[in-house]
Amino acid sequence: MFGKMRLESDSIGTMEVPEEAYYGVQTLRAKENFAITGNKMHPVFIKELAKVKKACAITNRNAGSLELELAEAIIRACDEVIRGRFSEEFIVDAIQGGAGTSANMNMNEVLANRANELLGGRKGDYSRIHPNDHVNMAQSTNDVIPTAGKLTVLELLKPLVRELGRLEMELNIKAEEFDDVIKMGRTQLQDAVPMRLGQTFRGYASMVLRDKKRIENSYKEMYAVNLGGTAIGTAINVPDSYLYNIVPNLSKVTGYPLKQAENLFDATENLDGFVAVSGALKACAVDLSKMCNDLRLLSSGPRTGFGEINLPAKQNGSSIMPGKVNPVIPEVVSQVAFHVVGHDMTITMAAEAGQMELNAFEPVVFYNLFDSVTTLKEAVETLVDNCIKGITANRERCKELMESSVGIVTALCPHIGYKKSADIAKTALKTGKTVREIVLENEFMDEKTLEQVLNPYAMTERSGVEVKKAI
Repeated sequence: MFGKMRLESDSIGTMEVPEEAYYGVQTLRAKENFAITGNKMHPVFIKELAKVKKACAITNRNAGSLELELAEAIIRACDEVIRGRFSEEFIVDAIQGGAGTSANMNMNEVLANRANELLGGRKGDYSRIHPNDHVNMAQSTNDVIPTAGKLTVLELLKPLVRELGRLEMELNIKAEEFDDVIKMGRTQLQDAVPMRLGQTFRGYASMVLRDKKRIENSYKEMYAVNLGGTAIGTAINVPDSYLYNIVPNLSKVTGYPLKQAENLFDATENLDGFVAVSGALKACAVDLSKMCNDLRLLSSGPRTGFGEINLPAKQNGSSIMPGKVNPVIPEVVSQVAFHVVGHDMTITMAAEAGQMELNAFEPVVFYNLFDSVTTLKEAVETLVDNCIKGITANRERCKELMESSVGIVTALCPHIGYKKSADIAKTALKTGKTVREIVLENEFMDEKTLEQVLNPYAMTERSGVEVKKAI
């Protein structure tokens, strides 16, 4: 399978490693032990972990703990990984035992071997730069991995927030386009009172804006990092110069306003920040799925359903029924929502399962959280481009359903009372007559007043002013 091999050793024993590999013995053991998902660590996580290592090397160099030449070689190796080099060398499965130690050592070994190579050495010879002694100096898996995880979440959230902003904008565009379309509002799938189709879409836009803000507010959960706390928060093996400068240096490397956690013990053992982010994603996914449920209902038919809106036709809907077109984009968004909700449960239980001074289940938290962010982003993108932009209103159908509904009888209540209005609704349903006909036949109201009371557009406003909260 491999060509030439080199022999490496660790505390477990010796093992053959491919001679040209930048990873080492601990990485290879992890690959063999954790054949779980078949998916390697997220590429963004790898780059963010390299940024952490770069900041650590800078800080150790500035503290005088790491020889200048060694530090510069490690920093250069970090920059190469950050640019995407050596991605094939990160071979550990995304879900792994050991609280991320294998991920940390995979990075340490790759950086050590590349740094040694830059200094004229050969892979596997750690006499000059050692994965633990130099690359991992003043660090522990327990502060490096959660910090890299938080940076990864921040990076992945940016495109999701961008797509949510696009979705809100397109929904507001539709709200303006459909502002003059009168339709029946429905509660519990029963006719309620008239509204404008534009109001429906403006409500969706407001919801998406709230979700966007909620996710943006969760950023601050990721800004507080435990880097410097090492194993459990005591900062063992860390000089003061490193402890007080590592997070500011990491902020410079990443561009994020990071701060060292006020309590390093708390920040090392508890993962509630990731739970909070996942919760914001879940709320967003639930809202999007609810909206997609509405879109499917409003477009149902096209002849035997509501048929009030038309979704863009994207592909054939059946292998047996010719001409059938299904609402495939709203369907896939809802499926992503189910996916995100399931991830949230995993993240919740993993955070709860932590014991004493460390939670060992960060790998599964990251695996699920990273996937939640990326799949939700992709779902929003396809929803905007392949659905929302192409929605049209079936104006005649909206008018037909509104005029045939007895829901407009609600507007009569202030004028003739609830009981009489209810009797009119029952009679209309029983006889097929319209509400207008019954009111005039029984002389409950003169025609001019009735026209004013049952003006459907007026029913969508309060005192001539649409009820909407300024954003």
